[in-house]
Order: sequence, then structure tokens, then C-alpha cells
Amino acid sequence: QVQLVESGGGLVQPGGSLTLSCAASGFTFNQYAMRWYRQGPGKERELVARISEGGTITNYADSVKGRFIVSRDNAKNTLYLQMNSLKPEDTGVYYCSVIRFGSGYWGKGTLVTVSS
Repeated sequence: QVQLVESGGGLVQPGGSLTLSCAASGFTFNQYAMRWYRQGPGKERELVARISEGGTITNYADSVKGRFIVSRDNAKNTLYLQMNSLKPEDTGVYYCSVIRFGSGYWGKGTLVTVSS
């Protein structure tokens, strides 16, 4: 079955950087676009970034454009999110996701806390 396991979260100071990873299994990774979402305290889950199957097309939420970079390694079945110039409002649980045959699949998430 589809499994998505996020890692790399933690506590970071404002202006710092973190790189999140998402290990995927149970499906043919290189045939599906992948997404990163986040959910901040008291907020709804929002789409942060999307990357095409081959990794050539990326899209970002306006709030992270120019600071976050989404990438993937199809040989390793792994999705990444490089986060730079982090702000307190970037705090939240980050999830990777795939839509497969009309159904959405999610990992359990990894917590990112941006605080001094």
C-alpha cells in the first residue's frame, strides 16, 4: 500500500534553513506528481509546493515563493523540501502527499517550529 514518511523537521531560528524529506513506497513514484502541504497552529492545511512527475515543473504558494525549493530523486523514491529564510509563520506540521487514482494519500507529517 502507499506509504509516505516525512522527516527532517525540528526547531530552527528565524532566518534559518531546514530540508525535509519524504520517503515514498507502494506505488511507482516517478509516475506521479507530488505535493507538500503544511498546517499551522489554528490554521487550515495549505498547499506549499507541487512538483511534476519528472521534476521539471514546480509550483509554490506565494507565501514561500523564492524561499522554498521542492525537488525529487526518482531513483531513491524521495521527495524533498528545502526551506530557507524561515519565518515564525512557517511553523507547522508539514506533510507530503500524492493523488493516485483519484484518492489522496498523506504521511503523518513532520513538525517544523520557527522560533527564537
